[in-house]
Amino acid sequence: MKLISFDAFSYTPAGHEDPRSPGVVKKVLLERGMLQDGHIQMVNWASLGVGKKFAPHYHETMQEFFILVQGTAQMAVGAETATMRRGDLVVIDPGEIHQMRNAGSEDVEYLAIGITGESDGKTIVVKQQLLD
Repeated sequence: MKLISFDAFSYTPAGHEDPRSPGVVKKVLLERGMLQDGHIQMVNWASLGVGKKFAPHYHETMQEFFILVQGTAQMAVGAETATMRRGDLVVIDPGEIHQMRNAGSEDVEYLAIGITGESDGKTIVVKQQLLD
């Protein structure tokens, strides 16, 4: 798991903007080389209700990343656990068992984006719970 904290980056002018007076600024959370070669398998906007968690699982060939849009979540990957807040990003590599839990008092909203190096990103659900 790679946790990329939204607060660790500063806004910079977008490449197409006048740096002295930009209309839009950006935070670069991922760059080429941080992602596996392949094609987009999916782009999902997801909601995780208060007190809910998703089933622990892994993907055989798909790298998946989660961008938290709203709320507070705990993401567990193997024995590692990270707390995510709005704007944070987590990168999950193929084969890493992962599970997310809503750790707050409002619904968690997030983007889940998958890149697969194969024809599909087969998901394998496991019985092992990573979060209580």
